[in-house]
Amino acid sequence: MTSAVRPPAEPPTPGSLDLNLLVALDALLEEESVTGAAERLRLSAPAVSRTLGRIRAVLGDPVLVRAGRGLVPTPYALELRPRVRALVEQAQAVLAPQPAADPARLTRRFTLQANEMVLTAFAARLIGAVSRQAPGVVLRFLPETSEETPALRDGRLDLEIGVITRPEPEILVEHLGGTRFLGVVRPGHPLLDAVRKGKRAAARAFAAADHIGVSRRGRVHGPVDESLAELGLRRRVVATLPGYTAALFLCRETDLVCLTPVGVAEHYPAALGLRTFEVPVPLPPVEVAMAWHPRDDADPGHQWLRDRVREVWRSAPQPAGQP
Repeated sequence: MTSAVRPPAEPPTPGSLDLNLLVALDALLEEESVTGAAERLRLSAPAVSRTLGRIRAVLGDPVLVRAGRGLVPTPYALELRPRVRALVEQAQAVLAPQPAADPARLTRRFTLQANEMVLTAFAARLIGAVSRQAPGVVLRFLPETSEETPALRDGRLDLEIGVITRPEPEILVEHLGGTRFLGVVRPGHPLLDAVRKGKRAAARAFAAADHIGVSRRGRVHGPVDESLAELGLRRRVVATLPGYTAALFLCRETDLVCLTPVGVAEHYPAALGLRTFEVPVPLPPVEVAMAWHPRDDADPGHQWLRDRVREVWRSAPQPAGQP
């Protein structure tokens, strides 16, 4: 069969291109009937007839011509039919919602930022959950920095997990839950005897002890100081360190007292031979959240990762202090 020769025509400009004509042309070529195409498109027959007129004007070809009581395609229409069908199918695939991520086939690297509290209490469980479901996924953890940087906005981070206080305006933040603090001291520390005697004695002994603070910004004052002030008490912070690991090693060698999130207390104190105790003054929980940029909100892979973060955080244990 000799292919039909395309009629010379100027291609439409992007502003004048009407992709609805492709959908209508596909229906007309499949049905070879204005009435059938109208039913398929859920339009009236006169509307489809008018659309056929526009298609004929654009193509410079009658497309469908009368043959008895029906319509038959022209040679050029027969040539176009498979190409039009393929284009419509591609357009439908492009405009269809993204399928849910298949973790078994997911091959991707996610960059996360988290502080030491989160890394110690949470990273191992998250890595384990991700590895079991998605062996092709790599988690790249970056430390929390003291500078406020728009890393999520710039695309340098996929997810931030921790105490999120000042996100950029468009950043999406989801509360994960609160975590409380335990006191940590060396075995035989005098404070442990006071803790056993009751809260009043424990609070006075707690305030009288020398403390070590943990702050990446070097802060020495926090909620515990406010709670002590309400009781007419004041503590002395003799040093601050940027991380809990070094602080706990220092506690082991001195009489310093350190406040440690329960997730950290779950791992290090027992290994270091330290003792934990309930802080004898009321403290608000530390609220932990995750944050991400809207560009990743609908991404199936990112949604899957956020689901794993939620599941792992909610399953985290909350141990009590053991004087």
